Amino acid sequence: MAMEKERKIILIVDDNMTNLTTGKEMLKNDYKVYPVPSAEIMFDLLENVIPDMILLDIEMPEMNGYEAIKRLKSEPQWAGIPVIFLTSKTDEGSELEGLSLGAIDYVAKPFSGPLLLKRIENHLNSEMQKQQLKEFNTNLADVVRQKTEQVFNLQNAVLSTVADLVEFRDDATGGHVSRTQKYLELLLNKLVEANIYTDEMTDWDMDYLLPSAQLHDVGKIAISDLILNKPGKLTDEEFEIMKTHAAIGVDAIRKIEKNAEEHAFLRHARRIAGSHHEKWDGSGYPQGVSGKDIPLEGRLMAIADVYDALTSVRPYKKPFTTDEAKKIILEGRGTHFDPSLIDLFSEIADKFASVARDK
Repeated sequence: MAMEKERKIILIVDDNMTNLTTGKEMLKNDYKVYPVPSAEIMFDLLENVIPDMILLDIEMPEMNGYEAIKRLKSEPQWAGIPVIFLTSKTDEGSELEGLSLGAIDYVAKPFSGPLLLKRIENHLNSEMQKQQLKEFNTNLADVVRQKTEQVFNLQNAVLSTVADLVEFRDDATGGHVSRTQKYLELLLNKLVEANIYTDEMTDWDMDYLLPSAQLHDVGKIAISDLILNKPGKLTDEEFEIMKTHAAIGVDAIRKIEKNAEEHAFLRHARRIAGSHHEKWDGSGYPQGVSGKDIPLEGRLMAIADVYDALTSVRPYKKPFTTDEAKKIILEGRGTHFDPSLIDLFSEIADKFASVARDK
């Protein structure tokens, strides 16, 4: 035999015992009914029982129905309980006040038993549908979040793979991508803490900025192995070829943008790839722009990129110590690097050193 469906709970709140008895007899075959002789006792009961509906009288001593519903709607744990006023106050003003305070219906005494039962049934069905819709929307939001997270993770995996391919071709820069991301994150956290350059950060999406930094050297994939892995310092001509990787990276990202909707990670990736070799005084490449004409993402990445290059082994040099790297970075204030960002770097140089030591 199938288990009987659990009956919904209804509180009848009225100071008239005859009304309580009549109401209970009327509803008891369909609902679990709690007769309550006052609003004060109702609130005591609500500490242990959350009903599906409250039938509430208005004219009661000590706390009337209007005062009771105000308190109900002010408490988060009770605010969602549907309330029907069941009262002898039949004037239009009283009904309007009751509905304005949050009641879902207003039934005047004397009332028809079958009509009241049908109203209760309809309102409970409506509340059930609202709850089902709420649960559906919650579940749908969870599904969307999960799918978005899957796409985000896939995107990061693709970016990471592309970055790994670039590093694989460049024997001298193993771990460069991951370390520069860590340096960039340190600078970003300090930048937010310092609350500067907020106007330049208005279109930033922090969820995508760090992952997009993995593509800062993507243009190197088009540079010849003979230059990329040359065991010595590049000639002037070779260096000019090497410098083209910044513009090549921008072109590659723009091609992706032409075939995809505008997206924050592509925007950040393009700015970083195209500007992290620019210098504050305008002597950098590929465009030779200066000062704040250099995107802020690129000015930040310049510090991370140079610091890692200084503290890493290269075919043409031994790694500098972290103290030496710090000194060189600080000396570049106002020439190579944004002075304000170098001031921030000076406060967290020990954290940079910690990342460098963990190679």
